[in-house]
Amino acid sequence: MTVRLHWFLPTGGDGRTLVDRHAYAPNEAGATRQVRGVRPPDIEYLAQIAKAAEQLGFEAVLTPTGTWCEDAWLTTVALAQHTERLKFLVAFRPGLISPTLAAQMAATYQRVTRGRLLLNVVTGGDSAEQRRFGDRLDHDRRYARTDEFLTVVRGVWRGKPYDFDGTHYQVEGGLTAVPPDPLPQLFFGGSSPAAGPVAARHADVYLTWGEPPAQVKEKIDWIRSLAAREGRTVRFGIRLHTISRDSAAEAWATANRLLDDLDADTVAAAQAALGRSESVGQQRMVALHGGSREALEIHPNLWAGVGLVRGGAGTALVGSHTEVADRIEEYHALGIEHFVLSGYPHLEEAYCFGEGVIPELAARALLDRGPTAAGAPLLVASGR
Repeated sequence: MTVRLHWFLPTGGDGRTLVDRHAYAPNEAGATRQVRGVRPPDIEYLAQIAKAAEQLGFEAVLTPTGTWCEDAWLTTVALAQHTERLKFLVAFRPGLISPTLAAQMAATYQRVTRGRLLLNVVTGGDSAEQRRFGDRLDHDRRYARTDEFLTVVRGVWRGKPYDFDGTHYQVEGGLTAVPPDPLPQLFFGGSSPAAGPVAARHADVYLTWGEPPAQVKEKIDWIRSLAAREGRTVRFGIRLHTISRDSAAEAWATANRLLDDLDADTVAAAQAALGRSESVGQQRMVALHGGSREALEIHPNLWAGVGLVRGGAGTALVGSHTEVADRIEEYHALGIEHFVLSGYPHLEEAYCFGEGVIPELAARALLDRGPTAAGAPLLVASGR
């Protein structure tokens, strides 16, 4: 099992600070409010990041979903025209569209991009956010609906009429006339008791946020045992930020600068909002730091500072290129195959990681050299 690396597309905005996801919400006058130091997520800038990720040897880029970012399907299919091999891990929310339509969209996407679609299934852990899209189900019923949704999607991908009679969906003769080739891999996350069985039945890759290795191992063991009961095998991935530099001192100085940019009121407001989340995964992220700026290094080179203001992935690997590679190797030894990474700003941090850590991983024989050889030349690290 080799390490498979993915980057992130900041379709809610980017910059040299921890980005305010509301930075592009219309103000009272109806104009877009600009925030100092924030880069708008226009197609030209996102194309720069996508091209850099492809050149540096990342396999795919994750695109988020939600109120404060661009639509993932439309954005990535546009970016596919600017890249050649890069895959797109498209986040979407089951229940907001028909599962038969989603299956058809995925099939079309595979043909348009020649097989470059991966799917990140986001059930949703915030009822207020779900209600913005007209969804009024509670947390556990959303996972029950996701279970049915993915059953229908896989059913109609068989290419022949498929019937389904469930609590949330009733489908008669559903099919995708020309199924996607290849079938998109399904990435799925969720830490609640309601999420685990759904992941075990449907996920190709179970994706967790960046908790300390001991907690990640507990999740892996949990999902593996549930999948075994279903007669399935699930692979594993982790979602992390990175701050990788030539020296550890330089990396931690960057982390501290990001922290210094955050005033107490901003952190307090963010923590109040995140504390209301129904997501068990989000609750686990908040518990790593408890809203405090103290003791944010919760495991060697694992920093929880991002989670003071950012929902979702709230931890970063911070250190020298060698130290960051060490931590990746540590997670990999637990069974993590897919590493979905990001950093602020995403363009520059892609190069820091790609030119610093990727050669370290290659030197340890942790990477498949095929995709890298097709892109940028492989650089072997020396003295980093």
